[in-house]
Amino acid sequence: MSARVGLVGYGLAGRAFHAPLIAAEPALTLAAIVTADPERRARARAEHPHAALLDDAAELWARRAELDLVVVASPNATHVPLARAAIEHGLDVVVDKPLAASADEAEALLGEARARGRLLIPFHNRRWDGDFLTVRRLVETGALGTVVRFESRFERWRPEVAGGWREDDDPAQAGGLLYDLGAHLVDQALQLFGPAAAVYAEVEARREGARVDDDVFVAITHAGGVRSHLWASMLAGQAAPRMRVVGDGATYVKHGLDPQEAQLRAGAAPGDPGFGEEPPERWGTLGAGAGVRAVPTEAGRYQAFYTGVVSALRGGALPVDPVDAIAGLRVIEAARRSARERRVVPLDDVSAP
Repeated sequence: MSARVGLVGYGLAGRAFHAPLIAAEPALTLAAIVTADPERRARARAEHPHAALLDDAAELWARRAELDLVVVASPNATHVPLARAAIEHGLDVVVDKPLAASADEAEALLGEARARGRLLIPFHNRRWDGDFLTVRRLVETGALGTVVRFESRFERWRPEVAGGWREDDDPAQAGGLLYDLGAHLVDQALQLFGPAAAVYAEVEARREGARVDDDVFVAITHAGGVRSHLWASMLAGQAAPRMRVVGDGATYVKHGLDPQEAQLRAGAAPGDPGFGEEPPERWGTLGAGAGVRAVPTEAGRYQAFYTGVVSALRGGALPVDPVDAIAGLRVIEAARRSARERRVVPLDDVSAP
């Protein structure tokens, strides 16, 4: 019998990521979608006709006996209260990134989930980007030698401020690029190279009228010695490499974004021919000097997240540990402090006044 899922939110995250990935997992049923927006309701009805459409979370909690899992894909400020409510109603919960606006909030939420015996699973889908999977394989097989520096970017050309909650400077909203794309960059770096020992950052609002950060650089010194240099920007008119990994044996360079987001937004789904795959002309290169060769990009597989959720519901390991999400939030907080105080921040200094 499939697990029944209630999805809160049908904006970009709910519609383009969670709903199609849930629908693609045979052991899950998208039973209910919460959205009050008329246009989004019409789209949800057309795309998922068997799901009940609900106006608010209160209606979802009234149906809690009909559900096994809640997915929170609503604005960042609602992540913690909605996840807490799901837990209090006896439901396991998936929460889109960032898990919370602060590491302390996330830790408190995890404590509540553990106390009630419920699963709290952060949605860090970009652990299943094809380029990330390729880099992880190259690192693990020693193809780069000893890695000394990891460079990673999510850069876009969006010079106009669009408005909406992501552009709101209220700290509770957790808006801005550092919490948005930066959360992915930090999570990938920590997954590849382990805990952060120190952080330096430059966090700026560059666009006219911008109230939140839209141009970000974060440098992480990992406890193991690798340095990660991470960029996110709305003002990149020309793209730098998506990833560049420098080792003492070889360097890997990769341009272009993983195709899965664009495919999902266009209506494609896991299982469709070519989903998550890159053509040879977009593969990265590996080597040094004259000995450089193209390396096939691993197929991206966002659907693996919800396959992992099913396993966790059945007593298996979590696809993403909330402890990892908390570690990422500690790095983000250190980055904000570093930018504010213009200094390197040791991770044991993040909670200091």
